[in-house]
Amino acid sequence: MNQLKFAIIKERKTPPDRRVVFSPSKLLEVKAQFPNAEFKIEASNIRVFSDEEYKNAGFEVSHNIADCDMMIGIKEVPIEALIPNKTYLFFSHTIKKQVHNRQLLKAVLEKNITLIDFETMVNSQRKRLIGFGKYAGIVGTYNGFRTWGLKYNAWQLPKAGQLSGKQDLLNHLKTLKLPNLKILVTGNGRVANGVQDMLDAMSIEAVSVDAFLNNIFHEPVYCKIHVSDYYKHKAGTVFNKEHFYENPQDYESDFMKFAREADLLFTGHFYSEGAPYFYTRTDVQSLDFNIKVVADISCDVNGPIATTLRSSNIEAPIYGYDPETGTETDFKNKNAIAVMAVSNLPCELPKDASEGFGEVFLQEILPAFFNTDKDGILQRAKITENGKLTPNFKYLQDFVDHQKRF
Repeated sequence: MNQLKFAIIKERKTPPDRRVVFSPSKLLEVKAQFPNAEFKIEASNIRVFSDEEYKNAGFEVSHNIADCDMMIGIKEVPIEALIPNKTYLFFSHTIKKQVHNRQLLKAVLEKNITLIDFETMVNSQRKRLIGFGKYAGIVGTYNGFRTWGLKYNAWQLPKAGQLSGKQDLLNHLKTLKLPNLKILVTGNGRVANGVQDMLDAMSIEAVSVDAFLNNIFHEPVYCKIHVSDYYKHKAGTVFNKEHFYENPQDYESDFMKFAREADLLFTGHFYSEGAPYFYTRTDVQSLDFNIKVVADISCDVNGPIATTLRSSNIEAPIYGYDPETGTETDFKNKNAIAVMAVSNLPCELPKDASEGFGEVFLQEILPAFFNTDKDGILQRAKITENGKLTPNFKYLQDFVDHQKRF
């Protein structure tokens, strides 16, 4: 079995990201399961686990990681920090031709780096294997209730980043005396399931679509809706999920029936280009539109959730949407819809998020490095290799080539 030397690299993006792929305790588990894996920790003064904690666990901490084969991080690596001829694993945010990372992808190719992107790690059924979605859902839920409290002066919750972890968030949420809110959750993946976990832990009752749309409740309830609930075929035929994904233009939104009933919206859906918008700015102007707070965890700017004008940040997470003008306003204004659209929510829970990520990485990804990648996980996830884009990502060639057009 091959000996492989991994580096846990320092996060260098601004604002700082304190997350890491493996905690010291998880690395000890990794070593026990994969004795041929060697790890070196790049020194960092921002990581949620200190250099000292890694040293105490028996791992080398150094500013020099050039002798390692695999460089593992979370966020994009600045171009000047990339070491040529190495393999890097991180979220590159390039596969949708994100303009701000075009130079990064170009540099990766020029430096003959093999880039493996966590976002592209899928199983044979194309299902994502790893990510921080669950923790986005957990923090997004907390922030959604925090936003409601601030808008209506109902309660004052501290920022999530000031608390110690998921249980601390829950302890604060359980103290709230909630009004009879009708809460809507979109999606069925990690994000939506993270929201559901929190709502269940708060002992908020889950109700069916039919009950949500037709019943009056005297306590807070939530309803989790899926793609077949909020889209319908234009011709009125029965919804077919496979057909929808292949022919989204044949479908239209059926979301307004929920917008009439919901007070608080948590988004955890995945939105694909070409699908109908959930609701438009015209829809929001309707007297039937009842949603007062939107916790847009999915955060597709100028997309399916018309009230999301921009992503917000951890320092200033909330803004207002004026239904009449479709512009930003103070979220406390009487008619404003309060929007929480932080795009990097898991950063507020760095310890929990790191431990959860490492657990999945150890279980789903790391074996591929030592079993000749028998399930093709690494091969499918490679964006670049040998100075070229891999066949799966050839569609990025024009993005790399045309400097002035992107």
